[in-house]
Amino acid sequence: MRILYILLFTTLLAGCSEQKVTAEKAIRPIAWLKISESNIQQLRTLSGIVSPVESAQLSFEVPGKIDLVAVRLGDRVKKDQVLAQLNTRNFDLNLQSAQAELDKANSALDEAENTYERYRQLIKQGLVSQSAFENAQATFQSSKSAVKVAQAQLNISNKHLQDSTLLAPYDGVITKRLIEPSQQIGARQAAFEIEGNHGLEVNVMVPETLIRELTKHDVLPVRFPVLVGTEMFGKITEIGTRAQTANAFPVTVVLNENNPLLRAGMTAEVDFSFDGVGQTGYEGITVSVPFSALRAGVNQKTYAFVYNPQSQTVQQREVQTENVLNNMAFISSGLSAGEIIATAGVAFLRDGQQVTLLDKKIQRFN
Repeated sequence: MRILYILLFTTLLAGCSEQKVTAEKAIRPIAWLKISESNIQQLRTLSGIVSPVESAQLSFEVPGKIDLVAVRLGDRVKKDQVLAQLNTRNFDLNLQSAQAELDKANSALDEAENTYERYRQLIKQGLVSQSAFENAQATFQSSKSAVKVAQAQLNISNKHLQDSTLLAPYDGVITKRLIEPSQQIGARQAAFEIEGNHGLEVNVMVPETLIRELTKHDVLPVRFPVLVGTEMFGKITEIGTRAQTANAFPVTVVLNENNPLLRAGMTAEVDFSFDGVGQTGYEGITVSVPFSALRAGVNQKTYAFVYNPQSQTVQQREVQTENVLNNMAFISSGLSAGEIIATAGVAFLRDGQQVTLLDKKIQRFN
């Protein structure tokens, strides 16, 4: 019997020791965050269209018949590269005619100048009348004007000849080809469209309720529905000062990087975040916490668990959520800057539960 009592007593001691170890192991470690103040953030996502930063419609300055089309759709071109050429026969003839008119005007000017000089000498000697001298002088002046007109016509004809060749204004890619050889084309009729190599931008219409929140050089995240998972950033370079369709203002956002999968004409989504008014109408300073730090309660109440460093426990506290943005909740009441809250596993915590902090950087109080 004595041996039986000893065995029973030993078993009871072992059980108590195991319960003590289990109790010590019941202290839950928590992920935590020391909260800080922030403004209420609101998010608006607006659709826009991707377009090149630099693009242009190219056309001939003169009408004519197309002799040569040197590029195709999608070709990359260099500045001053020949894109197309008109038939130059008429331009050559006009140039020759203008040159002949200039030569004729110069000859007439030489004759008028000689006559004027002769009459200028003769009138000093009293050998010609004043009217004859004035006629010679007028003819000389008229001849000089005729030379200037002929020279201008020659310059115009020369320019028309040069304009019969269409050149690339800068390095880029041909995005439209609207002409074919032997086609008759009018002056300033579109022949090509070209996009430069200076990147892409997003053109978006911003409603009047949001435009006042934007400033130049703001950096915004941009996403593309056809490129799932792709997010880029863009800088606002232009903000329209006059409303257009549906009281919306044009805003240009230039992308900060290039992506070979992007094409002009694709749809983009631009995220605009700004200080706003909370869902309860609250305006002012809030604290931001991860959405995972909140626990839903009855009657649509929301709670967070605040760490007490003196007792090393957490207290459940009701909070007022004003907005949620990028998995961060903005709290207007219930929490204060500098407090420590649990950020994960809050569904398994209870009010007054003893916990330990996972991060050893924070000072522990006994």
